[in-house]
Amino acid sequence: MSFGLRKLGVWFVACVLLVSMYAFPGQQVKADGATGFYHTSGSKIVDSAGNTAVFNGLNWFGFETANYSPHGLWTRSMDDVLDQIKAKGYNLIRLPYCNQMFDAGSEANSIDYVKNPDLAGLKPIQIMDKLIQKAGQRGIQIFLDRHRPDSGGQSTLWYTAAYPETRWISDWVMLAQRYAGNPTVIGADLHNEPHGTASWGTGNLSTDWRLASERAGNAILAANPNWLIIVEGIETNVQGNSSSYWWGGNLTGVRNDPVTLTVPNRVVYSPHDYGPGVASQSWFNAADFPNNLPQLWDDTWGYISKEQIAPILVGEFGGRSVDTTSVEGKWQNKLVSYIGQNNLYWTYWCVNPNSGDTGGLLLDDWTTWNEPKQAMLDTIMKPVTFTPIGGQPGGPGEPGGPGEPGSGDLQASVLYRAGETGAAVNSIRASLQLKNESGTAIPLNELTIRYWYTRDGNASQTLEFDYAAIGASKLVTSIVPLATPVTGADTYAEIGFTAGAGSLAASGNTGDIQFRIHNTNWANLNQANDYSFQPALTSYAANDHITVYHQGTLIYGVEP
Repeated sequence: MSFGLRKLGVWFVACVLLVSMYAFPGQQVKADGATGFYHTSGSKIVDSAGNTAVFNGLNWFGFETANYSPHGLWTRSMDDVLDQIKAKGYNLIRLPYCNQMFDAGSEANSIDYVKNPDLAGLKPIQIMDKLIQKAGQRGIQIFLDRHRPDSGGQSTLWYTAAYPETRWISDWVMLAQRYAGNPTVIGADLHNEPHGTASWGTGNLSTDWRLASERAGNAILAANPNWLIIVEGIETNVQGNSSSYWWGGNLTGVRNDPVTLTVPNRVVYSPHDYGPGVASQSWFNAADFPNNLPQLWDDTWGYISKEQIAPILVGEFGGRSVDTTSVEGKWQNKLVSYIGQNNLYWTYWCVNPNSGDTGGLLLDDWTTWNEPKQAMLDTIMKPVTFTPIGGQPGGPGEPGGPGEPGSGDLQASVLYRAGETGAAVNSIRASLQLKNESGTAIPLNELTIRYWYTRDGNASQTLEFDYAAIGASKLVTSIVPLATPVTGADTYAEIGFTAGAGSLAASGNTGDIQFRIHNTNWANLNQANDYSFQPALTSYAANDHITVYHQGTLIYGVEP
């Protein structure tokens, strides 16, 4: 949804497929995509074997706001919300974001780090990584929604002076590359609700949303040819007709001017549709309401699916009333019935209760599920199987990202707490917890942890344990000088595990490992320039300057 059509309140929300082929001249890209990814066939979204995809979807917003993180984490853990989403039968999340969240100065906020300790110290995009990782572990897939250029409000077009088209496209390419090979993320919803001067089929490069969708879609597919490209409609200004509809809902222009991309069978069209709780529309006052609605939807966007042009995914619809007597309740029940009768894809707006004019699937306590809404949606919910999905999110130089090695589907992370926080100390002291982020147990003797620092002289050094929950006798250590020093480190201290340490259970944690590094003569060390030292983290939080390896392959953190 968008401001102009909604009452004041909070906004909206919300990928996946990826592969390592690029669309260079002379290179063939398979229209049916790679194993684990989706493509389109007529009105259906299908997997690489041609099986029809089955989705029950919802939106979870927050990244597009000035919180730069999913809403609700101020009162619940991300894991808890995802577990509830899964328990209610939803296997697809539309995830809104704004480009501003990627700016260097943007920091996530309004998160309870006691409930979400693994999010502490992370950039907004790393929190997105975490959500994608955790969703995938639960068998939930995601498509990303570029909801706004900045966190301040919805834009008429896909660009603004502060965030031009070049930035819109380059951020999409960055995300396509970041999540390439991770089948949790299945697609890109290019821009939320173009409206106002946005046009379709006019040929005007500054307003024609269809042409802009082709430019962005082709750039994304050149980097990642397995994503679905999700294209919303506009409001009015369609070449050849005088139609007007909800922001993002008018797809009448597709009949004469469809979006055509370099990789075939990737386009999914996505209208938004709302009731009078958002704004009054003439069709709500018709004498034959609500029976007039199916023909309105057929004419405006439903024909695309009915005529096998492309799949339809109703990306946003929702409202507070679900009864059969109010105008909003009649509209909402009629649309749910239309979606079911025509076997359309959908993502309900939204899980958040703080959407001002629609409310959410959660009530205001952020815990209780709205059972009347769920009862309405149960009529179109389909049986789904939640199969855990592998793939480590990350960007170049980040854990699991392009340019960094991975180790199959194994994923782990480190929580860190500084001990000695001063610059000049006689020992580097900290506590760690190693967490298994995978859906399977990992033998601990296959894992190692490295803490990177500067040696500050030539004295011999040792690493000792003050306490280890699993027992210090099950830990092994080494101090390794770097052949070529780098900024922040000329040495790393490595912690490993004996065969007797056993395995780290799926989603398990080693408990505290409290260690100290010191010169054998106890001469002072200067921590101020040490790469892994984070003095502000005096409670457990993520620290990606500490790295984790599985059988020698980096699976977490960023080396200096």
